[in-house]
Formats: sequence, C-alpha cells, structure tokens
Amino acid sequence: MAITLRQFEIFIAVAETTQVTKASKMLFLTQSAVSMALAELENQLGGPLFDRHGRSLLLNDRGRYLLPLAKKVVFQIKNIEALLTEQKSSVVGSLEIIASSSIGNYVLPYPVGLFMRMHPDARINMLVANTRQAERLVAQGVMDMGFVEGEVTEEAVRRIPWFVDEMRVIVSPSHPLAEQDVFRVPEDLEKTVWVLREEGSGTAEIFKNRLGNHAALLNVVTRMGHTEAIKKAVEAGVGASCLSELTICRETEHGWLKSLAIEGISTRRQISIIQHQDKQNTRLMDEFLSFCGMMAEWGLSREYLSSPQRLDELLRQAAGAAAGDRS
Repeated sequence: MAITLRQFEIFIAVAETTQVTKASKMLFLTQSAVSMALAELENQLGGPLFDRHGRSLLLNDRGRYLLPLAKKVVFQIKNIEALLTEQKSSVVGSLEIIASSSIGNYVLPYPVGLFMRMHPDARINMLVANTRQAERLVAQGVMDMGFVEGEVTEEAVRRIPWFVDEMRVIVSPSHPLAEQDVFRVPEDLEKTVWVLREEGSGTAEIFKNRLGNHAALLNVVTRMGHTEAIKKAVEAGVGASCLSELTICRETEHGWLKSLAIEGISTRRQISIIQHQDKQNTRLMDEFLSFCGMMAEWGLSREYLSSPQRLDELLRQAAGAAAGDRS
C-alpha cells in the first residue's frame, strides 16, 4: 500500500505534540485511528519512527530525518490543491492568518472587515497570539500568513516589511513620571516598577533588547498576557509599561493614561508580514497582501493614532483606489 497524505499529516501531528491523544484532538480523529495510521506508516517504512517514553512519543533518528521531508510534501500538496481549485475570475477562499496581540487587536480588524465586504466570497480567520507563537505556526504551515513586530528567527519564514510603529512608556496620571513628557534612559528606569507582557511577546522583547545593559535596572513586578490587562494595571497605579502607540491612543485621548516619548534608545520597530518560504500564493493571498500594502501607503498607523473614527474613511478611500486599479 502506498504512503498517503493523511499518514504524513498524522505523523507530523504526533511528532509536534508527542502524544497520540493530543494529535487525535488536533486532527479531530479517534486515538485508535491515529495509532493505526502511525503503525501502518512505520510498517511501510520498515521500522519505528518514534521512541516510546511512557505516554510520550519522541522522534528517533529515522523520524527526525523524515519530519522535514513529510512537511515539504504536505506543503506542496496543499499548494497544488489551492492553485488548481480556485476561481481565477473572483477572489474566493478561506485565509488563515495569525497576528501578534498589538496588531491583531488594534490594527487588523479594520482592514480585514473591509476586505471581506469588498470580496463577499472571501473568508479571513484570524488568531491572536504573541510574536513567537505566530512565527512558529507560520513556520509549521498551520497559518497562511502572520503579522508580527520585531525580528524573525525561523529559517523557514520569509518577512515582508509592512509599516513602522513607535513604542512609548505609559503611566497613570497620578504617577510621578506623569509630570514629564519624556522618559529618559537610563535616568528614569529606577523611578518606577514595571508591568510587562509575557515572555515571547514582541513588544516586551524589543523593549528589553533596546535597553541593552540598562535592562538590568528594570524592576518587573508582574507580567500579563494581554495589552488591555496591562493598560488597566497601569491605570490603577501598579507601575509603568512600554506599549505600542497603536494600542494606547484612546486612553491617552481621554486622559486615562499619560504617554511619554522615550529618550536615549530607538523606539521605532518594524511591523512585518510573514509567510512560509515555500508558500505558493493564491489569488486571495495576493489580493489581501496588496490591500495591506495599500493600507501602509495611505498611512494606516498614523491615521489610526490621530483619530480612530477616521480610519474607516481611510480604508474606504483605499478600497476605491484598489477597485480603480482593477478596472
């Protein structure tokens, strides 16, 4: 019997989760179906692919050799299916994207919503995670594309620069630093305690990296997994934080938070779109990438910061321009 694509998908899922139970949940299969497919694959290939350690299945030398080959085969099959089944005359399909917290919660919902209004047969599903998780899922081929800030470390991922963002320190209006308009590095680092994002967050990693040796002065009292939680904690006086300008415009406009420009380090960071190196773009992907590029050209971040209410008009203008290009 020939090896099947499903066997490779099951093999990859077991390799990444290390357990039949977890792999079966990921693939919506029964445990017995996963075990049977794995046993058949090992039999066809003439030997085991895993070492059994209790309930865990860890790749042996044969399995480690097969894993990248199996992933490449699965990628190529999916690319062929996408290219040969799409309708060239219209933008159709379902796109799976992932975005870091700042981008996914504060930027992408607007262009995604308008793009789907422009193309009623297109579906865009978005997962919000931290930068490292987004990068990993794109590298694994689980997601079609990602939107992240900061550096990309996965070799299997290619990066497309999107637009440049700024980071700012935020404090509550009652905080001693609220009397200043500028946060000075390193002088002001010792004057407060800090509320930062969890490990793996692009914003937290960039802030610490830009501080360099001064990062040793950070007194982090708590870490939180969501930007909204951090803003509420800072507003309540727990400490200071460093967040993207994109995420704090409403709070600073209403006076709930004080925003300080950072002096002494570079605060600009590149927002990028990432895809797997071997990903073959469909018409839907090309249209959405083009639309996102137009957003950056029209000043997406700048307009959003100055007035969130004006963003919809900005997007409508860009949509009109896109329609004109196609006619």
